[in-house]
Amino acid sequence: MTVTLADVAARARVSPATVSRVLNGNYPVAASTRERVLRAVDDLDYVLNGPASSLAAATSDLVGILVNDIADPFFGIMAGAAQTQIGGPGDGSGRAGGEKLAVICNTGGSPERELTYLTLLQRQRAAAVVLTGGAVENEAHQAAISAKLARLADAGTRIVFCGRPPLSDGNALVAALAFDNRGGGRRLTEHLVALGHRRIGYVAGPPDRTTTRHRLEGHREALRGAGIEAEPGDSGAGDPGAGYQERLTVHGPYDRRSGYEATLEILRRAPDVTAIAAANDTVALGACAAVRDRGLRIPQDISVAGFDDLPFSVDAVPALTTVRLPLFEAGARAGRIAMGKENPPPGGIATIAAELMIRGSTAPPRAV
Repeated sequence: MTVTLADVAARARVSPATVSRVLNGNYPVAASTRERVLRAVDDLDYVLNGPASSLAAATSDLVGILVNDIADPFFGIMAGAAQTQIGGPGDGSGRAGGEKLAVICNTGGSPERELTYLTLLQRQRAAAVVLTGGAVENEAHQAAISAKLARLADAGTRIVFCGRPPLSDGNALVAALAFDNRGGGRRLTEHLVALGHRRIGYVAGPPDRTTTRHRLEGHREALRGAGIEAEPGDSGAGDPGAGYQERLTVHGPYDRRSGYEATLEILRRAPDVTAIAAANDTVALGACAAVRDRGLRIPQDISVAGFDDLPFSVDAVPALTTVRLPLFEAGARAGRIAMGKENPPPGGIATIAAELMIRGSTAPPRAV
């Protein structure tokens, strides 16, 4: 049964006109009344008819692309590539001919904001939604996301994950293009180990993100494969290697400042470190700055490696060893699937390979 504006008004104990004012945001409404109306909207899962659609089952010309931070090249490249498949180029006449309007929704990494954008896109009857980057590892949030995406799909909205693993509940309504972050993290650390490094610091991302966990798992898998986890620590108390590796891991945001501060902390904890593996290339730039500020050379004293192969990584001095993810290609494919130009992958899931890019920022360790 379709929920009407009158149903929301009855639930919130206000007039339909007040509900309309709250949803349109065009008239001042008391904060307590606004909260009551919005709670009723959520409770009843009321969907506001978007101006682009006059039929209940229709979708609009709107496609939402959710990103954590559009200023981050990781997300900007994927979003821009998806937009090339969604918005044009058209026929050169300036007339729309099957293209859609791509809207970038910047969540700032907030789980609540992610849900809010999905609700807004549902109200606008979006033709498709593309969610980029890793997911928040929180059971309640994942359940809320799954339920919201199911309602969007039921209304005819195509759902595509780009650089995000599939939902844990196996929601078959979502097409997922997932990066092999675990394999990339393993290959990067295997490279450092093959060079002879055994004291490897790791600057990880936020601890509640799938991307962080998968890359860190790959790193530690490579350490175990080389027998490094079993080595004693250097505290004089016979610490097991696992404890030592925990001390060599520092979590933080995916930004340059985090890389700088975390690297200084790792060097404080373990001055014998000979390599730093960073959660992404931006973090690696901060790590490089910290190493230089300590009077150390890259790679003669400490090797530094990143992840993603963002455009600036090859222009760093020395050029950054990293793991390449085909961000543009993945974003363009997500856009084609969202537009119905390409079928979803078999089983709804595709794992996109990561490629090790060896450059000048890594070399054999110094003698210790």
